[in-house]
Amino acid sequence: MGVMSSSQIRKMQESGRIVRLVLRELRQAAVPGVTTAELDDLALRLIRSEGGIPSFLGYRGYPASVCISVNCVVVHGIPGNAPLACGDLVSLDVGVVKNGYHGDAADSFFVGGSPAHPDSSRLVDVTYEALQLGIDAARPGNRTGDIGAVVQQRVEQAGYSVVRDLVGHGIGKRLHEEPQVPNYGRRGTGILLKQGMALAIEPMVNQGGWRVRMLEDGWTIVTEDGSLSAHAEQTVVVTDGEPLVLTA
Repeated sequence: MGVMSSSQIRKMQESGRIVRLVLRELRQAAVPGVTTAELDDLALRLIRSEGGIPSFLGYRGYPASVCISVNCVVVHGIPGNAPLACGDLVSLDVGVVKNGYHGDAADSFFVGGSPAHPDSSRLVDVTYEALQLGIDAARPGNRTGDIGAVVQQRVEQAGYSVVRDLVGHGIGKRLHEEPQVPNYGRRGTGILLKQGMALAIEPMVNQGGWRVRMLEDGWTIVTEDGSLSAHAEQTVVVTDGEPLVLTA
């Protein structure tokens, strides 16, 4: 758990810029009929063209450049040859390292712009609202529990649930650093936030219950009840004013 200098933050901003570029291009390319493997190939080309390295490729043996999670997959979906269909809920998770520093962000959206089931349309909106509340709570003097508490409150007010088994994290020279940043909790608990701390805040929100399970591939995490799941993430630095979003 480190405190970033202004020069380190500038390096992380460059990684964050590439992350956002890749997310934008992948979202535009995620049309019906495209496979997630094709999106992964595009991501690798984009990241390398910008002088970056995919943070995820080879990380603990992960076999792809990005994570692409569809419908009931919460996170860590491995790209493959299954084509996307109109109405699929897709979560893209992108990590990039450049100049020795990582950026990490995720977006969720419906292929074609609308969900296959109309009652699912609010799930993504609530996930982003919860993310923004979590970012707003990333201020000196607050604690990680303050972030988790506001995320959990917004999600549960809307009738959804936050995943408990997976959490956000510190980020910097390593992709995953201390502290852990749960998406649930109580105000005033957890690690004290200080100016210069870099955090990946990432609500994972299920339409049904919060429980999840891992598939036999050792990576793919799905909702236990088969309900849809959305994921939104930004890399944020705690400042003496408004939190600085490096992946905006």
